[in-house]
Amino acid sequence: MPEGPSILILKEKVQQFKGDKVIAASCNNGTLDTDMLTDQTITDFKSWGKHFLICFPKFTIRIHMMMFGTYRINQHTEKPPRLHLQFEDGELNFYACLLQLIEQPLDEVYDWQADIMSEEWDTKKAIKKMKTKPKLLACDALMDQQIFSGVGNIIKNEVLFRTRIHPESLISAMPLKKVNEMINEAIKYSFEFLEQKKAGTLKKHWQAYHKKECPRNHIPIIENDTGRSHRASFYCEKCQVMYK
Repeated sequence: MPEGPSILILKEKVQQFKGDKVIAASCNNGTLDTDMLTDQTITDFKSWGKHFLICFPKFTIRIHMMMFGTYRINQHTEKPPRLHLQFEDGELNFYACLLQLIEQPLDEVYDWQADIMSEEWDTKKAIKKMKTKPKLLACDALMDQQIFSGVGNIIKNEVLFRTRIHPESLISAMPLKKVNEMINEAIKYSFEFLEQKKAGTLKKHWQAYHKKECPRNHIPIIENDTGRSHRASFYCEKCQVMYK
């Protein structure tokens, strides 16, 4: 599943179509009435965490890549795309993704201060949200898109390893200094992820995600499904502290 940094890369790549008019469109599962897209001009491309947003004058198309979504810019595969947008000088194609039409103003739909890579990010607001959930685990907190929009399983695992926090630690049991350290590392690593993804070196820098040995203690990394989402966590039982 693409995480927030990957969606920012997509947003950068499609800027050539900002201000362009859609001359033809198709949707292979009928989620969208593509007639409404024809002759419409793209006013902007936005992102909120893992959501990619194509903005038109009176509505927005939300694209969520889910687990296996992909896209092609000025290219296409033999498989029909979930969403195809044709322009005079190019095309956009999205595959295996979830589409949604948004007709409300985006400021009514999204809390921009929850996007971990946004200039509007608000650390105090994130802490306040976590305090309302006394049984919240660290692994679930980082994966909660209403608190840390854009954080996925890679970022979660790397942040918890770097800050020496066990994924099943209770947020309410963690010292405030440690909570702030986790948040700051989530921001820092998200931007490192962005640059490493662009350079094609992301996997080379993983310290815990899908690793077999702890690089600090040289003992086996534990792999378990943790938290309410039962997503895979990779952690060291020796150096990642369990706060209970």
